Amino acid sequence: MSSAEANGADNSASGAAPAATSGRLPFPPVMLAVAGASGSGKTTLAAQLARTLGGLHFSLDTYYRDLGHLPHEQRALVNFDDPAMIEVPLLASHIAALAQGHAIERPVYDFAAYTRVTGESETIEPGPLVVVEGLFALYFPELRPFFQLSIYVDTPDDVCFARRMKRDIEERGRDPESVRRQYDSTVRPCGLAFVRPLIDFADLIVDGTDSLDFKVEQVLNTMKKRGLPTSFGTSPPSPRG
Repeated sequence: MSSAEANGADNSASGAAPAATSGRLPFPPVMLAVAGASGSGKTTLAAQLARTLGGLHFSLDTYYRDLGHLPHEQRALVNFDDPAMIEVPLLASHIAALAQGHAIERPVYDFAAYTRVTGESETIEPGPLVVVEGLFALYFPELRPFFQLSIYVDTPDDVCFARRMKRDIEERGRDPESVRRQYDSTVRPCGLAFVRPLIDFADLIVDGTDSLDFKVEQVLNTMKKRGLPTSFGTSPPSPRG
């Protein structure tokens, strides 16, 4: 799909007007999507692509629904591996705005409290390249038309689990048993039900156990084959159609 087609689809796809803007790029950004299971390495790949190409790494994690109306004990029991927990209309309108070169006001999410930070937002400028990353980056039909290249990071389950265990213990202070219990009860079942099928929507499938440099090289080669720019300086990308 051309950029013009994608932009023209935003209102019908999202059902919402683009967010208020603080300016507009003189050309449409290149939009990439990176999806994969928890622990697959999708965040690392998306961040490296943004650094390598000089673009924006845009995580979907802040679009979880605000659970401030629930007691904290109930919030902690919510299954965040279910795509129903994503506020799709807001996310779709923001992706549509970014695809048109507009800035957005992204919500700020407090992951410890499972709520949005009231009255706070983060201004996000799209830049010439936007790498949209998350478990459900390819799940919602409202988003898929905006991506010029969709990538799925395919990683064996045992590797995903080991990576998640290491992260949750070292970065989030959790004990191994609670990590394993959550992985077995929600993370893996939801991954199989909601995330694994997204491989069918990917233009490129990369092996999550390959080196990061090799995965980046695969993405760049695929972009070149599709006629997408891989260098983003002060000049706008070539027209796409």
